[in-house]
Order: sequence, then C-alpha cells, then structure tokens
Amino acid sequence: MELRHLQHFVAVAEDQHFTRAAERLMVSQSGLSASIRALERELRAPLFVRTTRRVTLTEAGRALLGEAERILAQVRAAHEAVAAVQGVLRGTLTLGTEQCIAGVDVAGLLAAFRRRHPEVEIRLRQAGSGALAEGVAAGRLDLAFTYRTQADTDQLRSVALAGEPMTVLCHPGHRFAAAGAPLTPEEVSGEVFVDFHPDWGPRRVTDAAFSAAGVDRTVPLEVNDVHGLLDLVDENLGIAVVPRHFRHKRPSLTALPFQGTGERPYETVVLLPPEQATSPAARALVTLLESRVDRAGADRADADRSGS
Repeated sequence: MELRHLQHFVAVAEDQHFTRAAERLMVSQSGLSASIRALERELRAPLFVRTTRRVTLTEAGRALLGEAERILAQVRAAHEAVAAVQGVLRGTLTLGTEQCIAGVDVAGLLAAFRRRHPEVEIRLRQAGSGALAEGVAAGRLDLAFTYRTQADTDQLRSVALAGEPMTVLCHPGHRFAAAGAPLTPEEVSGEVFVDFHPDWGPRRVTDAAFSAAGVDRTVPLEVNDVHGLLDLVDENLGIAVVPRHFRHKRPSLTALPFQGTGERPYETVVLLPPEQATSPAARALVTLLESRVDRAGADRADADRSGS
C-alpha cells in the first residue's frame, strides 16, 4: 500500500468529488482514478459509491478513512521530527478551537508562535468540542482548544487550561435582573433560551445541568457564534446560560450566578494525541502557551504585592 494512494483516497473522501480532489492535489483526474482503483484492488473492496454529481464512502471506505488519516498524520509528524532535530521547525500546524475559549488568547498565541517559527504554516479550524475531539483523535488536527468532553483515552490526552462557573445573562429590563438573585434550573425552566448548537461546550454544560436537575427546557433560538447569542439577549429575546467570562463581552447585560452546576463545571483543555504522535509544532505551541500562562501568573503576583 503506497502513501500516495492513501493521500489520494483521503482527498477524494474530503471533497466527495474526483475532479476537485485532482485539482487540489495537482494530479490528473485519470491518474487519481487509477490510484483509487489500485487501492480498491489491494483491499479487495469498493471504497466509494460513484455518481455523476459526487462520490460517497462505502462502509469499507468509512472504515479506512480514520486509519488513513492517522497514518498520514504520523508520517507528517515523522518528517517534522527530523526537521526539528536539524534545528528548524517547519511543516504545518493544524489546530482547532471553539469560539472565545477560556484560558487562552488564541490569536495572541498564534501571533507569538508565528514570530518564533515563521516556517510553520498555521491552519485554524473553528468547531464544536465534539467535532474537535474527533479531529484530534483522527489525526486531522494536531491539537485543539476545547471544553473537556471526556476523560483521557489512548487516542486523546488533555492539558487543563481553565475552569469557571456558569452565569445567566439577561436583558437589564428582565424580571431576573430586577431581582438580582442567583438562579437554579427550576427557576429559569419556563424562559425562552438562546444557546449554541448541541456540540458546543457551553451548551453541553447547560444541558447536563438541566438533565441532572430533572428539568426540561427547549432552545428556540440556536446560534453558532458568541456575538449572535449576545445580540439576541441584548434585544430581550431570551436569556442565556454561558461561561462566566462571556459577561465581559457585553457589560450592558445583567449577569447572575447559575446554581446547580458545581463550582467550576466549565473546564477548558488543550486536546492532544498520544505523546508519540504529537507533532513537534504542537509541542512547541503548548510549551509557548505554558510559558505565557506562567508569565501572566507572575505578573499578577507582582501586581498583588505592589498593591498590598
């Protein structure tokens, strides 16, 4: 089995189209088709269902895809490891993140990384925590900044970033704002909710809190970006249960403690593959992140001492 056959297979699976995949790979369509046929002959199974408009994976193709992605990721990591030993960090760093993740300034971190390692190409993907975890486990992502969705496994390990409680955000004219008291799932169950898609970390925390309390709720206003959520709450169209740091993004809204989710239910982490499969670029980024966190902690301690 040749690596180029696996590269061609993954490209067709991603694009669901031979012509587009051939253009992206800069190979002829006939050569790409021949490569896929050779792989199918070797595996003795069809990998795609071909139609005039697109191609889709067969059951055998779906089984191969995850393994092919992991193999290609390990090969890429091997090339980058050799380059790192030679003193030059190069290659590609592909990372994912949820929006407004707690504990890391993603843009600032990537800017600092780019200054240190200009020969590394950075690719960024935004998605929900579940999709990001799958991406790291499959080798499509080198690492991801996510809400902790699970314990460490043989395919994923995590480094803690931050933890914080959840907060109810509402319009200052809402009756909850006038009362100014902490709120429970039972007390807010009848409200109109604005929330993220079910794959997002904050939504998972909130859904778990209501489920644990035995309280049903519906989410008629579902969004996929933080500012869209804040805009809807700002127009008094609903309330939102979000991580506490979101309140700083819209000071005009009223923030109230949300009880029943524990002290620090929203925990964010860096998700990484197993140590042996972690690319040099991913290691360098995590090292840089840890140094920035340590430096920020030292600065806060100095400020506290000078103010005392």
